[in-house]
Amino acid sequence: MAKLFLIQAINQALRQEMEQDPDVILLGEDIGINGGVFRATDGLFKEFGAERVVDTPLAESGILGSAIGLAMAGLKPVPEIQFEGFLGPAYDQITSHAARFRTRTRGRFTVPMTLRVPVGGGIHAPELHSDSPEAIYVHTPGLKVVMPSSAYDAKGLLISAIRDPDPVIFFEPKRIYRAFREEVPEESYTVPIGSAKVIEQGDDLTVISWGASVIQCLNALDRIDASVELIDLRTLYPIDLDTITASVCKTGRCVIVHEAPKTCGLGAEISSLIQEHCFGYLEAPIQRVAGFDTVMPYYKLELQYLPDAERIAQSLSEVVSY
Repeated sequence: MAKLFLIQAINQALRQEMEQDPDVILLGEDIGINGGVFRATDGLFKEFGAERVVDTPLAESGILGSAIGLAMAGLKPVPEIQFEGFLGPAYDQITSHAARFRTRTRGRFTVPMTLRVPVGGGIHAPELHSDSPEAIYVHTPGLKVVMPSSAYDAKGLLISAIRDPDPVIFFEPKRIYRAFREEVPEESYTVPIGSAKVIEQGDDLTVISWGASVIQCLNALDRIDASVELIDLRTLYPIDLDTITASVCKTGRCVIVHEAPKTCGLGAEISSLIQEHCFGYLEAPIQRVAGFDTVMPYYKLELQYLPDAERIAQSLSEVVSY
């Protein structure tokens, strides 16, 4: 079993789905000969040709509009938006069209499209290259939203997304594209959309996170003297409420960690769900460790903006000792 970076697992998933299903087609800026800005599609243009790995103009609305049309015509497009900040020009196509066609046509048409988007900070990129807009799309009915934190999950979830009959936004935390390797089976497999993963078992405190922040949470566990249960959501919508509530009802305490700004971030929704379903079990206020309510700062301050192991550990200690 090979040890792969997360980006390599994504490439392998794309290749295997294209091999087994001729309806899978890729499109995006520079994904062909260049293999994409992060090389996620490296080698696929040579293997499958220009008709299935399509280099597009620099026009995000056009990329998504074309992908929606291809999906409605029976193909399974996998468009790429180079950075999450460039989703803005395609917002109308995603929320007004892709998310609504099943309802608009009373089920006659679906949009089996998987939108791949590098997301998050930590690589010292320019403005509009480091945000975490997942809550916007979780808030949009008709979309499924996924964000893996490991190579194994990335491959299995991407294959599940491509095979899903409805639109899936597949956020890829670019900070950990090549941060570590993990054993990934060569054969094709799926990880179910809508299922969280308990990474660490514990009794004193539940920590809920997703994407690159999961790695910072793991680093924080070594800094406190407590038995912590760490949950990687993996899928942000539909959310795995059963796993969340079972854990919080067991531990009675919860900290939620994410990169996005704190106000109206997904952590607020999760906190509300816990209040609704676990109120009688809570022994401390729920805390959120998140990005600040400012625009993502430039290079020198970027890592101070993102939740790190020290800031997370401090919150964990406060909640455990409450």
